[in-house]
Amino acid sequence: MSIIRDPSLAPQGQQKIVWVQRRMSLLNRIKTEFERDRPFRDLRLALSIHLEAKTAYLAQVLQAGGAQVAITGCNPLSTQDDVAAALAASGEIFVAAWRGATPQEYESHLKAVLQTKPHIILDDGGDLTKLLHGELSHLAKDILGGTEETTTGVRRLRALAAQKKLLFPMFAVNDAQMKFLFDNRYGTGQSTWDGIMRTTNLSIAGKTVVVAGYGWCGRGIALRAKGLGANVIVTEVNPVRAIEAVMDGFRVMKMVEAAPIGDIFVTATGCRDIITEESFTVMKDGAILANAGHFDVEISKPALEKLSVARRVIRPNVEEFELRDGRRLYLLAEGRLVNLAAGDGHPVEIMDLSFALQALTLAHIAKHYKELKPGLYPVPPEIDRRVALLKLETMGIAIDELTPEQQTYLERAH
Repeated sequence: MSIIRDPSLAPQGQQKIVWVQRRMSLLNRIKTEFERDRPFRDLRLALSIHLEAKTAYLAQVLQAGGAQVAITGCNPLSTQDDVAAALAASGEIFVAAWRGATPQEYESHLKAVLQTKPHIILDDGGDLTKLLHGELSHLAKDILGGTEETTTGVRRLRALAAQKKLLFPMFAVNDAQMKFLFDNRYGTGQSTWDGIMRTTNLSIAGKTVVVAGYGWCGRGIALRAKGLGANVIVTEVNPVRAIEAVMDGFRVMKMVEAAPIGDIFVTATGCRDIITEESFTVMKDGAILANAGHFDVEISKPALEKLSVARRVIRPNVEEFELRDGRRLYLLAEGRLVNLAAGDGHPVEIMDLSFALQALTLAHIAKHYKELKPGLYPVPPEIDRRVALLKLETMGIAIDELTPEQQTYLERAH
């Protein structure tokens, strides 16, 4: 029996799923294939991913391919309770998640889906993988392989692989071109500002926005901020990316230099302690702090609490911290992923690309697991290319193809 907050919310959650399903043309095509071919027949799949309408439909697509599916969230604030209820309503998919889970509840939900003894996992951030290499390592023997959705999770996998401790094959979906070039840049770019604007009801135009990190997510956030009329500052530790930001028209400086100037701060680094006491002490009264990285460690909440004499939730997902000198700083969504904790996540069409990659890579594992050894793998290029071609087809766009002569010309040495 599923572990959810409120089963009565299922009808409104189902409406959300229907809305996205009608706009996910790639997943709809893949679902038709899966219903015909049943690539996951007799296999159990466990998913840890932001549980909202788009991921719910992905779970249904996998279930249509013959899988027994168990799903939980990958962040305590990103589960939508109505969607979780809708997904659980049919009784065909096991759901263990609710919004606002305590750390203990969140971990119990992760363990609950792993107790279904999955053969394949889909991870987002690496929490399932962590448990399978720690407390629940006895279940790792059944794992045929899995996929990782996000940058943070891939970093964790690389560390395991480098130490030769990775117990099963994992595919870095985040590193596929049809993922990071679109999901990370256009998805994070739009959804981060969706979350900030719907939460604060403030204008972005004319404000100074400080974006920490100029990876693909940071690029998207900076690009959209510029499009909204903001003056954008980028902070970086990578000199190459810093130069890229300069060439893209942004100011680049250290965080402590940007701190007194910024009106809105957005972190997107995947690292910890990006905004700390040093910066809080010089920020403007009213500065807004938001995070777009996977974990709530980029904005130092302990330092903010230490400097504060009072704190209160002033509107949903906005917490006011009053400092000793009377200045007020505003933290959005508890420093968690603002686009999901305070919004609906990436646009439907963007996640259609990412989840098409996920679905096809999971099917690849189901078909080829006997050939795979423990380790970290890239998404097969033919899957990346197929998703791109399918997307173009659904957009009514045709592209040229190389002639045999052109192919030979490109392949030979000159």
